[in-house]
Amino acid sequence: MPRPARQFFVSLRFARPGALRAPRSARTWLQALLLALALPWAVGAASAQTTERTLANGMKMLVIEDHRAPTVAHMVWYRAGSYDEASGRTGVAHVLEHLMFKATRTLAPGEFSRRVAAMGGRENAFTSRDYTGYFQQVHRSRLGEVMALEADRMANLVLDADEFAREVKVVMEERRWRTEDRATALVYEQLMAAAFVASPVRTPVVGWMNDLQSMTVDDARDWYERWYAPNNALLVVAGDVAPDEAFALAERTYGGIPARALPARKPQEEPPQRGVRRLWVKAPAENPYLLMGFRVPSLSDVERDSDPYALEVLAAVLDLDENGRLTRSVVRESRVANQAGAGYDMFSRGPVLFLLSGTPAAGQDAAALERALLAQVRRIAEEGVSEEELRRVKTQYVASRVYQRDSVFGQAMEAAGLESVGFSHRDADRVLERIRAVSPAQVREAARRWFGEDALTVVTLLPQPVENAGARPPAGLRH
Repeated sequence: MPRPARQFFVSLRFARPGALRAPRSARTWLQALLLALALPWAVGAASAQTTERTLANGMKMLVIEDHRAPTVAHMVWYRAGSYDEASGRTGVAHVLEHLMFKATRTLAPGEFSRRVAAMGGRENAFTSRDYTGYFQQVHRSRLGEVMALEADRMANLVLDADEFAREVKVVMEERRWRTEDRATALVYEQLMAAAFVASPVRTPVVGWMNDLQSMTVDDARDWYERWYAPNNALLVVAGDVAPDEAFALAERTYGGIPARALPARKPQEEPPQRGVRRLWVKAPAENPYLLMGFRVPSLSDVERDSDPYALEVLAAVLDLDENGRLTRSVVRESRVANQAGAGYDMFSRGPVLFLLSGTPAAGQDAAALERALLAQVRRIAEEGVSEEELRRVKTQYVASRVYQRDSVFGQAMEAAGLESVGFSHRDADRVLERIRAVSPAQVREAARRWFGEDALTVVTLLPQPVENAGARPPAGLRH
């Protein structure tokens, strides 16, 4: 299961699978080396070309210059996601994301998207636990137009009860298709709900079905009025544009929207876990599946923290590519699993898990797979990682991140992602430097420190007979 540590729900109108998540590097060693040779130029380039300003209404803006092609990526990220939802209203952040494509005081339902399409542009939106984002990618000459469109729905969204009723049914169907009809997604959902008892990261981004069924248009309106303010938003423009030009356009479009008081965010600290948690999920599936989550720290201070960087490198040692230890040892050599993976995401406003997962091979069971996965972590804790292996893994890891900066969209996503979880876009290069500096001793210590039973939650899929095999998602819900 490819790195499910961060959960996104993307608008189903235009999205492609995986379009908003950085792919695991599958390039060859030679490609990684070539990218690594370019690293001294690439690391630092993004920060050096980024200009920052804050409008009078509190809206922060980043302009990332890249003049290789006459296009721009325009993004608005609101610092509000499912992490900010209250019990009984889960899924409202994602529902509002859908409703943002409906009517405003000046636009008919769907007209926003039609106008962007008429410009020859592409657009989409996505909701995560930490934020909700909207973007368009257009010719540089249309930047002012998409800014005006986005500013209009920031200030003038019309939430109609009939439109809401139709769209929330779409979200319910999305939940059925993406979660309830997918056994591994159900396992992940149950893992999060069991691993955490106080933090809202325990709830799914798409929401619980009962909450969606009882949701009203007033719930969506309340969310919009609480969080969709310029002083809670980040504007990023990346591509063929001069900073002064972009700032002037932003002043004309977003600058007139007044700031609003934002809700106070109270601490929601997770109490200590006091023993291993185990549960089983019965769902239609052809094969068993195992998902293990260890409670580990996320990154809170770029300079002072060390364990998150070591955990990130440990995940790469286990599962960066087809030569990772899990695939090499657990799949190809011992043949305990048909598939095995590891995942960790150190950037989050809330608590995080280090994930180990896999599908047992024929003749094996989930218990054997669990032992095999833990043995790989234990081996690193006992024997460590060689300098040579760590150098190869870090080179590929850093090269894959640098490669993502090749597109203006990737540059914008990186900067906005950091800013939206409490860091600065300027931290991007420093984070890579810290990753490159991780030592074998640090990886070994992370494997020793964070993988005890008291931090572990295990969910095992018990396959049930599969009916309606080959069912396809309903029309209109396909990426």
